Amino acid sequence: MSTLPSPLAGPAFSSYASEEVSWLLTDLSNVELEAPTEEREEAIQSGGAHYAESLPVEYQPSEEYQHLFRQALKTSAGRVAYAVGLVTELVLAERGPRPVLVSLARAGVPIGILMRRWAAYAHGLSLPHHAISIVRGRGIDTVALRWLAANHDPATVMFVDGWTGKGAITAELADAVAGTAFSGRLAVLADPGSCVDLFGTREDYLIPSACLNSTVSGLVSRTVLNRELIGPDDFHGGKFYADLAPADVSAEFLDTISAEFPAVAEKVARDALSTVDRTPTWSGWKAVEAICAEYGIGETTLVKPGVGETTRVLLRRVPWKILARRGAGDDLAHVRLLAEQRGVEVVEVDDLAYTCVGLIHPKFTRGATGSAGTSVGAHS
Repeated sequence: MSTLPSPLAGPAFSSYASEEVSWLLTDLSNVELEAPTEEREEAIQSGGAHYAESLPVEYQPSEEYQHLFRQALKTSAGRVAYAVGLVTELVLAERGPRPVLVSLARAGVPIGILMRRWAAYAHGLSLPHHAISIVRGRGIDTVALRWLAANHDPATVMFVDGWTGKGAITAELADAVAGTAFSGRLAVLADPGSCVDLFGTREDYLIPSACLNSTVSGLVSRTVLNRELIGPDDFHGGKFYADLAPADVSAEFLDTISAEFPAVAEKVARDALSTVDRTPTWSGWKAVEAICAEYGIGETTLVKPGVGETTRVLLRRVPWKILARRGAGDDLAHVRLLAEQRGVEVVEVDDLAYTCVGLIHPKFTRGATGSAGTSVGAHS
């Protein structure tokens, strides 16, 4: 049997302290993987490359955008702390007093660290926390799953992510672990798509860790699965952008949220005992299908619902339009700024199921423009 690789940890890999998270990743920091956004988009949509084979160039925020991030962090810290506390309490009730938190890298990692901090604050627990790669269309890192099974009881593992969009990764995770000893249940901070039953909130609001890329995620890239670099017995890959340390706000994000724990503890304890119905309705997926029909988009992968996913579209993809719920207010200030900087139209919509929805530019695929190849033109 092949030897399993060893996890990575800070400060050698990531700006997070080693006890906060171990990364089940292969270090690709010295490999040039970045490609221009438009070039990547064309390769992805034409079928010439999978999005996980390369990386986007890391967006470096303007002073104005950094100011918006800090403003958003200040105004949302309390409700994020509450959601962290509530989802952690639900996980402890579900998995017992010693769950193993396994965050989906990278959006899940800051949330997993905050959940670990809540368990320490509220219960004096020191929970193991690992980061694992899952790739849409390619599944979960099976070598990392083998490592988890060798080092922990799979029954104690709880997968963690930042938020749900339409539920694609939720479904991908369930499929990926089907037939294994692991449960495919996912705990998230925010579930605006109504895809899971373990969540801190179903409100679609700005989680500040969605505002930025690596500089709010321990200076680690999105995960990479490139068979030229990753062998059959290797973890999926990732890069540590140590050179971006001057712009790193990862610790600031975590510490600002953690400082709000005492203020929300009583409400969390009360609400954790609530019998509210948490059954997923998958309403987000239905809303995405309706948007596809209205805008002549033939592929749901080009519709990214929710504040977090819309922000990602603006930071990492080629956006076409942004749909914004009329009157959404400050939660969308950063989205409007990014859209303005990239010359992207923001369309105000009444009764939108999400606070906002990002539409990826569909010009590269026939399927994305309807069978006649002309549907998009009616809305462009």
